[in-house]
Amino acid sequence: MKREYPATDIYGILDFGLSKGRSNVEVADQLLAAGVKIIQYREKDRKMGVMLEECRAIRELTRKAGACFIINDFAELALLVDADGVHVGQEDLPAQEIRKLVGPDRIVGLSTHSPEQARAAVAAGVDYIGVGPIFATQTKKDASAPVGYEYLDYVAKNINLPFAAIGGIKAHNIAEVAAHGATCCCIISAIVGADDIGAAVRDVRAAMHRA
Repeated sequence: MKREYPATDIYGILDFGLSKGRSNVEVADQLLAAGVKIIQYREKDRKMGVMLEECRAIRELTRKAGACFIINDFAELALLVDADGVHVGQEDLPAQEIRKLVGPDRIVGLSTHSPEQARAAVAAGVDYIGVGPIFATQTKKDASAPVGYEYLDYVAKNINLPFAAIGGIKAHNIAEVAAHGATCCCIISAIVGADDIGAAVRDVRAAMHRA
């Protein structure tokens, strides 16, 4: 059965280094309790055994919550835990190759930074794209230069794929991002690094919907 990419407002991305000592499993649990419907596991430097254990636990939490579970980069990990899909960047394995690994029924997402990359993503048959970074971000070591609103405007008007805006998005600027056509936004540090994750989700959601 084809996994569905949900229409939702907040795309949650886990980051242990920003989570104030809380485990990825604990943060995922709090995000789900706050109504977040997409959780992405994005760890690059942890041992694979640890990642497998965490992803198995998060898979169970997301399944019980009826939420979508995406794993960044590691297609083999996604298959082992029966995640809903895989997200890759422009310098990772090509989306077409990921599709061969995970099959036609799982979700494949791709980060994009330009109109050319967005059009190529459509041609590659991905299920959704990431659009950004809208602003400068410190949550990704190899982040591209900020694309600003021009590229976001282009995607909103011209690309017939679901997309999530990402990069430096917080409560104080999310309304403007939404006003430029983003109906789904990734917020990382402002949520996973908050003392009260549920309250942070409510704050950014309220700010987004004011747009």
